[in-house]
Amino acid sequence: MSRIDIEPEEDSNDLPPQMAAGEAQEPSHLRGQDRGDQTSWMGRNTRELPWKCIPVPIALAYQSFGVVYGDLSTSPLYVYRSIFSGMSHHHQDTDTIFGAFSLIFWTLTLIPLLKYIIIILSADDNGEGGTFALYSLLCRHGKFSLLPNQQAADEELSAYKYGSSGQCTPSLALKRSIEKRKNLRTVLLLVVLLGAGMLIGDGVVTPAMSVSGLQAAHTKLPSGGVRLICCVILVGLFALQHSGTHKVGILFAPVVVIWLISIFAIGLYNIIWWNPKIVIALSPHYIFKYFAQTGTDGWFSLGGVLLSITGTEAMFADLGHFSATSIRMAFILLVYPCLVVQYMGQAAFLSKNMDSIQNSFYDSVPDGFFWPVLIIATLAAIVASQAIISATFSIIKQCNALSCFPRVKVVHTSKQIEGQIYIPEINWILMILTLAVAIGFKDTDTIGNAYGLAVMSVMFITTFLMALVMIFVWQRSIMVAALFLISFWIIEGAYLGAALTKVPQGGWVSLILALFFMFIMFVWHYGTRKKYNFDLHNKVPLKWILGLGPSLGIVRVPGIGLVYSELATGVPAIFSHFVTNLPAFHNVLVFVCVKSVPVPYVAPEERFLIGRICPRPYRMYRCIVRYGYKDLQGDDGNFENLLIQSIAEFIQMEAVEPQFATPDSVSYDGRMAVISSQACSSSNLLVSNEDDFDTISTMQSSKSLTLQSLRSGYDEENPQIRRRRVRFQVPESPAMDPAVREELKDLIEAKEAGVAYIMGHSYVKARRSSSFLKKLVVDFGYSFLRKNCRGPSVALHIPHISLIEVGMIYHV
Repeated sequence: MSRIDIEPEEDSNDLPPQMAAGEAQEPSHLRGQDRGDQTSWMGRNTRELPWKCIPVPIALAYQSFGVVYGDLSTSPLYVYRSIFSGMSHHHQDTDTIFGAFSLIFWTLTLIPLLKYIIIILSADDNGEGGTFALYSLLCRHGKFSLLPNQQAADEELSAYKYGSSGQCTPSLALKRSIEKRKNLRTVLLLVVLLGAGMLIGDGVVTPAMSVSGLQAAHTKLPSGGVRLICCVILVGLFALQHSGTHKVGILFAPVVVIWLISIFAIGLYNIIWWNPKIVIALSPHYIFKYFAQTGTDGWFSLGGVLLSITGTEAMFADLGHFSATSIRMAFILLVYPCLVVQYMGQAAFLSKNMDSIQNSFYDSVPDGFFWPVLIIATLAAIVASQAIISATFSIIKQCNALSCFPRVKVVHTSKQIEGQIYIPEINWILMILTLAVAIGFKDTDTIGNAYGLAVMSVMFITTFLMALVMIFVWQRSIMVAALFLISFWIIEGAYLGAALTKVPQGGWVSLILALFFMFIMFVWHYGTRKKYNFDLHNKVPLKWILGLGPSLGIVRVPGIGLVYSELATGVPAIFSHFVTNLPAFHNVLVFVCVKSVPVPYVAPEERFLIGRICPRPYRMYRCIVRYGYKDLQGDDGNFENLLIQSIAEFIQMEAVEPQFATPDSVSYDGRMAVISSQACSSSNLLVSNEDDFDTISTMQSSKSLTLQSLRSGYDEENPQIRRRRVRFQVPESPAMDPAVREELKDLIEAKEAGVAYIMGHSYVKARRSSSFLKKLVVDFGYSFLRKNCRGPSVALHIPHISLIEVGMIYHV
């Protein structure tokens, strides 16, 4: 493809992370449809199901074992040991054992079963779950976002609509109160970021906790052997992440199923053999007896009880990979009864073997089955770690899309299953931190303290966000939401309080990790927001551009200039910097804004918004490319062709639709039209002939031979990006308006001359009058992150040979 003769420059760091020049990989299903529709799911992922004769819910429930339930199902390895750690020996009797099991049973029943399976799973965002899915729902039903880049056209997206629009007066008053107060919206964002930070911290602690659960078998293994096995497993686990998890789910599912069946059988054996009377401990009466007997020690032991529900958040966070029906089916039919029977069996065993509390699980395994169970437990621990690592990649990707995390390399490991990603930088950081935790803490109890604090903090925040969703999205009364919030906050608050008392005994690890990642996310979001507000308040006046005339006061050379900007309306200040510093500019200018909208997916036919900035002679257009926070943003080499086709479609639409044909030139900017990429591909208004990339072009080019050689060298170095060469022709239609025909010819000639990508290499600095804290955050924190993250041209898949950059300092 021919391009304009301009020297390239290096990458810059000023665009928001969600931008991508290439068209996203088309989603394999209609995003706006209900994920509960199992037939629709089958249509999306038929290639991933090798057993087409099995009903879809059952197939999905089977796969969910390998992704969702590994962490939750391995908790019996260390729960009882953590509960009685630090408790006085005179409290360790039969009634206390019965009370501990009763606590575990009712915790499993109230939080995973009642809260998540019955209530939380219903609050999906077009089939997606997790903390950011709830925040996305809230931002769509109220102006809660701090980044003011939302447009009225975004509300017309098919995935945007959710529920009814009417609200009762108290709910409306609360909504307006949050919208008007920036402090409240900031607090809401900080709460979401804290939840995300805790989940990332969970991704560090969980692998260490899962494999360290094997240390309970230390009495039957050589000295130091368990520690070595744990480190080998962790290194191998993180080293294999680059291969992806789209096949791992199916491979790991049998491991978890066998593990669940094994612990069910062991638990049932222990109940029958040791103490069948343990069944009476299902009564909550034993909980009161437990606290009456243990007192303060009993409250501290709640930090161990909550380990029985670790991994529960994965049921909601991984909802996008499955369906609510399949996750509910797997939990109710297999996971829940197996865990209850196993915990009951351990309690029955301990009631007759008090000396085995520190090694309760492995000591309760019948003789002759220790080594098979140990092997299965090791494999199950690997599955548990895999689940939270994948969830960590997903949450960072969502944060990145919503301008809350620095740009990182995101590798999509599956072309069939959406959301299966790998982030190399984060993977190795997690591995180093996890090894440090596994080696630095010598016992499971210390790691468990950090583990429990991270898990319960995420649940506590999810309850708060869910109450807001009930009010603003489900249109429930404030009283119903308050009842839900208070009921679960009382339960979770008791566990969270107990976990906070363990901060000096290891809980500080999760706290520091969460605050560290939360600080990074907030600083990045703060800097991005300040830069956006600078562009918003320093836009180039349209009258100034009109005063320059169609030539813009400079030489207009053949070609198309794609000017990347964060602004969805208006002309950014960097454009005036271009005009005053460059001696020439392209005949056709397109201001491209690639932004993320608060929906999980944007359908391909709704992705492009095309508009005109100035009257027709100026040949200046605006293109807004919209992505959801779960969309795959990849480069298929066809973005330029889709853009040209979309602009051509808009030009012809403008000529026949009166709402775009106003003589008021000042009102041009801001009027946008949704151009379907599918309609462009099938349009007969422009005729296109696709040639192979390697064929010799007969197009006229303004490039020098040197740059053509450079272009050829770049293409040889990037064989994975195969860009299609498309030739456009104006159809010979006598009914076409002459002005439209001329504009289409200019567009085609500019395309054949070459396309250049134009960016601003901006430096963001705090104003001199700013406070010391603001200078510290902007000049050091934000600048450091921008310099050490991926450049925007790399994230946008822009060839360096076609890149132009102009430096500019932003004083925010």
